[in-house]
Amino acid sequence: PGGLPESQPTSIPNRTVLPILGGFQTTLFSFQWDAITEMDEHNRPIHTYQVCNVMEPNQNNWLQTNWISRDAAQKIYVEMKFTLRDCNSIPWVLGTCKETFNLYYMESDESHGVKFKPNLYTKIDTIAADESFTQMDLGDRILKLNTEVREVGPINKKGFYLAFQDIGACIALVSVRVYYKKCPFTVRNLAMFPDTIPRVDSSSLVEVRGSCVKSAEERDTPKLYCGADGDWLVPLGRCICSVGYEEVDGSCHGKKTLIIIFKFF
Repeated sequence: PGGLPESQPTSIPNRTVLPILGGFQTTLFSFQWDAITEMDEHNRPIHTYQVCNVMEPNQNNWLQTNWISRDAAQKIYVEMKFTLRDCNSIPWVLGTCKETFNLYYMESDESHGVKFKPNLYTKIDTIAADESFTQMDLGDRILKLNTEVREVGPINKKGFYLAFQDIGACIALVSVRVYYKKCPFTVRNLAMFPDTIPRVDSSSLVEVRGSCVKSAEERDTPKLYCGADGDWLVPLGRCICSVGYEEVDGSCHGKKTLIIIFKFF
């Protein structure tokens, strides 16, 4: 996967570029979330986006990524790492505090800059924490980090946006990793198989025909099947080294000829 174009913000002050992970580079634009750097229990800096308007009802706070090119992907995965405050540990907020947030996406053939139109977004899922933190955890600087992964597909347009909606939680988004799976280039039975993207239907395999390595020829048509998780399955057929060559470590090399010279006296 290649690099991604960045959109220049015009009216949104908080902007953080996350590192390239899993093939995509993501820029986050904050509408109502705050970009905050904190220290964990090991005194290491953590860059986060946070929102904690738990005292007021009817919250609707958004965080949006830049436009992300899908490259060859048909299905993408979104991995989110975050912390979330236990509402029971905050006094006087039982009617307004929430313990979930929502993940959305929008497909697009091109970047729309930082213009945000929430009505064009489709909800992926409501995200809840397996483990929430309390005031005591804050005092001890204990980071109760949750990791959730959601898949989206098929993606039909050239790219997409992601957005995160807070409806009244006390949450810190620590990282977002967007990636897709592929069966990587491999050599099996003297046949080469290229990078292959799995189908969106996880129960369907992609049949790939291999090509023989240098100085090899087909014995039976070499095939592999690309599975949904990016694993090569069910190897069939093979190539063999051509006459005068022998297999050494997955490739064909010319056979060595031993020459014996006889001397007659």
